[in-house]
Amino acid sequence: MGLGVSLILIAAGAILAWGVTSEPSGLNLDAIGAVLIVIGIVGFILSLLLWRSWWGPGYFSREMYVEGAPARGPWHGRRRRTTYVEDEPPPGGPPPP
Repeated sequence: MGLGVSLILIAAGAILAWGVTSEPSGLNLDAIGAVLIVIGIVGFILSLLLWRSWWGPGYFSREMYVEGAPARGPWHGRRRRTTYVEDEPPPGGPPPP
């Protein structure tokens, strides 16, 4: 369930709970509206928590560097710029023992 569906459920629940004054026989529109509002709020909160781009790259994840393993970024499928640093020995040879 996305953010849009959650907002629609909250709006529909609010209309049923507070906007409709007539009661059909056998249905409690206030209870149905309250249930829709609660489901919409829970869906909205879960959508925000599971929306990775909301928190930015790597906020809740820990990744370990493994030599030779394929690169896997926070946006699966996108490639990130990689910088390679090669250490060169200092001029004049290795340091004395």
